[in-house]
Amino acid sequence: QVQLVESGGRLVQAGGSLRLSCAASGRTVSRYAMGWFRQAPGKEREVVAAINWSGGSTYYADSVKGRFTVSRDNAKNTVYLQMNRLKPEDTAAYYCAARYGSEWRIEIHEYDAWGQGTQVTVSS
Repeated sequence: QVQLVESGGRLVQAGGSLRLSCAASGRTVSRYAMGWFRQAPGKEREVVAAINWSGGSTYYADSVKGRFTVSRDNAKNTVYLQMNRLKPEDTAAYYCAARYGSEWRIEIHEYDAWGQGTQVTVSS
């Protein structure tokens, strides 16, 4: 089983940028499609972005399309989420997740392993 640790979350002003990292250990991340999810207080967890095993195919939720970029470096066993033009409504705990297999999915139940989350707070 792969273990995941997110980092990079912090308080940032609206319009700013952050890059989240998700470091994998235990198994090589290249065997996994990866997803980024977020959960705001009182709301359900939702998919933000996803990427296939090679990085050649990605998905973005409509709410972040054009502002967020998901990428991966399999040699470093790390997945990234670059977040630009942040908005207060992006405030949430952000989680990375791993799905054993080559292709991404957007359903939460499709993912086999989860990190502990990193908090992103965007002030207005």
